[in-house]
Amino acid sequence: MGQIVSASAVSHAPGLIGLFDGAPEESKEVVRTCFKRIKQDLEESRPDAVIIFANDHLANSRPRAYPDFLIGMADEHVGPDEWFKPWLGCRDYTVAGNPQVAQALLNGMGRRGIRMFAQRENLRFDDNISIPAVWTDLDQLGTTLVPVMQNVTVPPMPGPEEVYRIGVALAEIIREDLPDDYRVAIMGTGGLSHEPGGKRYYYIDEEFDRWFLDLLVAQDHERILKEVTMERMEAAGIGGTTELLSWLLVLGAVGQVPCENLGYTAYTNWKSGVGGVLWKVSDRAEAVA
Repeated sequence: MGQIVSASAVSHAPGLIGLFDGAPEESKEVVRTCFKRIKQDLEESRPDAVIIFANDHLANSRPRAYPDFLIGMADEHVGPDEWFKPWLGCRDYTVAGNPQVAQALLNGMGRRGIRMFAQRENLRFDDNISIPAVWTDLDQLGTTLVPVMQNVTVPPMPGPEEVYRIGVALAEIIREDLPDDYRVAIMGTGGLSHEPGGKRYYYIDEEFDRWFLDLLVAQDHERILKEVTMERMEAAGIGGTTELLSWLLVLGAVGQVPCENLGYTAYTNWKSGVGGVLWKVSDRAEAVA
């Protein structure tokens, strides 16, 4: 029986590396703290595989043929994609892939009536995977990566309740379909409030962001699914805030465990609210033991 040994969610935005040096010190400290805590949790939990759910910014699929989930099955994952390098300003990285876990995820979801797609060729990564991978030094942690590109922008797309149920299915797959004592970390990345390329390009809905983070800490899943609607996310930033669907997927996977707010900042030049959370899944493991 596999187990979830680390669970987190964190913002990604190109400015978190490319425009980092020009940010106020208090904003930089939030970013450092968020990723330092997540990296520390990964180091301590020693996962055999890290599954990251991140939105695809139309880099791997076209709108008329857009999968809701695209699993990366490559033997290794290389980033950032060449086209995005000048925009991101981050270093190159190579992380070992895990085709076996990727296949188990694809098959397990299929058996549970959840359709996902998969690709054996290396996916094109922009800030979606690159920012968390570089900030956590994922390529230096001795683990493997299964990236899952999630549709959060092209309608119709799975909404909050559906991605939460997919998270529940993810936890089942890890428990039931992976080898005994297999250790898995899961991460959702995206958000917080932002409206990329829209008329509110530099607008950050700080009130929404802090409200959302407080809801996660309060652990009232029923209220989260009732109040964090597609409409509410779009009101906080069209085409960007729905990246938080990856956070809700991880929420479904972890269940009722304590959630820690790692920090939040709203620096205009990053064009996105930035923050992160860490679910204390070790508390549940210790309780079971």
